[in-house]
Amino acid sequence: MILKDYNILRVKSKSISLIKSILNHTKDLEVNELKNFKSFSLTILFSVLLSTVSFSQYTFSGQVNSEDRNLPIAEAEVYITTLGISTTTDNEGNFSFQNLDEGTYSITIFTYEYDLYEETIQLTDNLQKTYTLKQLGDQLTEVIITQRKERIFALRQLKPVEGTAIYAGKKSEVVIVDNISMNTATNNARQLYSQIVGLNIYENNDAGLQLNIGGRGLNPNRTANFNTRQNGYDISADVLGYPESYYTPPAEALETIEVVRGAASLQYGTQFGGLINFKLKKPSKKPFQFITRNTLGSYNLFTTFNSVSGTVKDFEYYSYINYKKGDDFRPNSNFESYNGHAHLGYQLSEKTKLTFEGSYLYYLAQQPGGLTDEQFEEDPTFSNRTRNFFEVDWKLYNLRLDHKFSEKTDFSLSLFHLDAHRKSVGFRENRVSQEDDLDAPRELIEGNFRNWGAEARVLTNYELFGDDNVLLLGGKYYQSNNNERQGPGTNGTDANFEFATEDYPNYARQSDFEFPNLNLAFFGENIFNVTDKFSVTPGFRFEYIKTESQGEFKRINFDIAGNPILNEDVPDNRDFERNFVLLGIGFSYKPYTSIELYGNVSQNYRSVTFNDIRITNPSLTVDPNISDEEGYTIDFGARGRLGKYINYDVGGFFLSYQDRLGVILREVSDIEEERFRGNIGDAITYGFEGFADWNIWDTFSENKDFRLSAFTNLSLTDSEYTSSQENNVEGNNVEFIPDVNLKTGLRFGYKNFLGSLQYTYLSEQFTDATNSPRDLESQSGIVGEIPAYDILDLSVSYTYKRFKFETGINNLLDNSYFVRRATGYPGPGIIPSQPLTYYGTLQIKL
Repeated sequence: MILKDYNILRVKSKSISLIKSILNHTKDLEVNELKNFKSFSLTILFSVLLSTVSFSQYTFSGQVNSEDRNLPIAEAEVYITTLGISTTTDNEGNFSFQNLDEGTYSITIFTYEYDLYEETIQLTDNLQKTYTLKQLGDQLTEVIITQRKERIFALRQLKPVEGTAIYAGKKSEVVIVDNISMNTATNNARQLYSQIVGLNIYENNDAGLQLNIGGRGLNPNRTANFNTRQNGYDISADVLGYPESYYTPPAEALETIEVVRGAASLQYGTQFGGLINFKLKKPSKKPFQFITRNTLGSYNLFTTFNSVSGTVKDFEYYSYINYKKGDDFRPNSNFESYNGHAHLGYQLSEKTKLTFEGSYLYYLAQQPGGLTDEQFEEDPTFSNRTRNFFEVDWKLYNLRLDHKFSEKTDFSLSLFHLDAHRKSVGFRENRVSQEDDLDAPRELIEGNFRNWGAEARVLTNYELFGDDNVLLLGGKYYQSNNNERQGPGTNGTDANFEFATEDYPNYARQSDFEFPNLNLAFFGENIFNVTDKFSVTPGFRFEYIKTESQGEFKRINFDIAGNPILNEDVPDNRDFERNFVLLGIGFSYKPYTSIELYGNVSQNYRSVTFNDIRITNPSLTVDPNISDEEGYTIDFGARGRLGKYINYDVGGFFLSYQDRLGVILREVSDIEEERFRGNIGDAITYGFEGFADWNIWDTFSENKDFRLSAFTNLSLTDSEYTSSQENNVEGNNVEFIPDVNLKTGLRFGYKNFLGSLQYTYLSEQFTDATNSPRDLESQSGIVGEIPAYDILDLSVSYTYKRFKFETGINNLLDNSYFVRRATGYPGPGIIPSQPLTYYGTLQIKL
């Protein structure tokens, strides 16, 4: 049950029996029953639609004004905390909740510059009220703001319906960036995502220019197993053909980060990981606001973030510029980046809004290369790569139209475009200890990404047999034309990304390919309430995918003396076309207002990428016949509050992969082995995920000047390859899965002084399907497990009027550890993580 965005559907008693049988059947689903599950889920959809009955429902609306000037307050957040739903006031201070049942509700109204308002209302008919808030003035302190906000948000999930999207019955989590005391200047991922359970994070040591997160056995590399979005539109290189994210918006510009697990496939794509959506800060309601944040840190780190925003009548704007540079703790590892964004919005009418956004990122980084295990143990600061460089140029555009056809029907249309490239040049061999031949050419890889798409959604409240329902339907068209080229670069030591093919015609690793891809998708979901406490949300997604590869690669053979005896161009054109339907269903049961039991099952799919095949990697052999992955995800759990001061979300998950893409170490001959990537076999991953947050101070004291709370984020995971055609795989653990993934910490404060202390621990994890152990004598550094590691981070901040100072120490215990064995960029080999580092930030807000 929810305001106008979430309309309750009640079903006749005969439908309850139907739903119970559905639940019992779903629990017993096996892998080979997925095809039957498709038709079965469609039965769910139509059977429930045909059996409904109406109940009386009411509207609660009102206006929020300021006491001092008796003027309306825009963007005030109005919560019905009993239901866990909210809305915001418009420019006239008005708000509205629709389709509420008769009953008693707790109401909370929050805005930054006014006192928190709370009351309890009794709803027996349509109700309209006017609220007047007191201005805080000099009483406003950072700690009070944070406590008031956390009191509402502490463990926030996405509402069952937000805008033109449905999240009912799904495992969703929302990171509220302003509520985290952390190093936002460097996008420190283990702090930023500390309350998202079970994430596995690669650390790049580049001030957060790239995000690398996975989980549940999904490779964290460039977040390729999630659908990554910014304000609802895609930002990765190619959603299906090359789903890697080279662009990550700065944390200093973010309001929230939305994470939806596997069931997000129904609305946001086919991927196993789910959705990550970065929501940037909204424009200020003032005509002009300026914020500048400047940071100094270890190893010559300097960042500056400057933003302007405002609203003038029907026009709004938000823009920022972010510059970063630093050296990192190893030689040959300097970086520099420029990042900008502009948001322009215009309210064409009361029902229609048009928004344009443009984002730009350019960065150049020198890569120190990877290490062998022996090199890492002797000196993790060592680097023997002096001429490896990486460049990214990323331009994103989005035009969005939001229109309200009526009080019951909302429509959105996004047109988005990406024009980008990534280039890398350097020396990368599978023998990491091998010295770079400075007279030889470097390897150059260039990728260009040009794609565009359109996504339309309509969410409507409609009546069937006199009852209200909410239905979401949408479609997406996506077209890309990428190209990848590999060949010899110059033999210099500078960041030169020009090909030197004429100088080195016999360079072995050469290819030039176009990758035109086409994707057409239709999706839909519907929320039904079987009773006032139990709801069911079935959904579907139809996908048409056409991936192509057009181009050629060089085949060069040499004699014993190293002279070329064959040099030919080999064409390799491929065309892979398929269509399919993904189905899912979610459940939500609320026996009390303070607890929700939820569960969902959703099918997943990951398209093969031809880029994997045609870029030659000396550290990895890729099966030219790799195919798509299929499977499904199950989530279930309980979330809510214990009293006023403890918030929690605990549950379990199960992932099933068919034809999982993985890496094994296999014999090529009696004296040679190779790392091989292909469809290794079928695998399962399952485990427990739990989060709890306890407001300790408010439990025992009413003194609001102080703050003390603790949180624990724990994931216990197990996995197994259940079948495989390869040797030494079946029965092994799935790679990238630590058995224990723990993040816990304290948040504390006194008035305007705030701080946090966070501890992170991950147990050992394998990096290949053969579960190869660590070998200190290996010359590659690519093969072997990642040992267990732990990290302690401290962050504090102090606010005085328009000034805010932040400082902290990351890796306070100065532990030496690594979280990644790279097969290519930025290695190959072990990529050591940063030792103890510090930072200091000064913010001025005008």
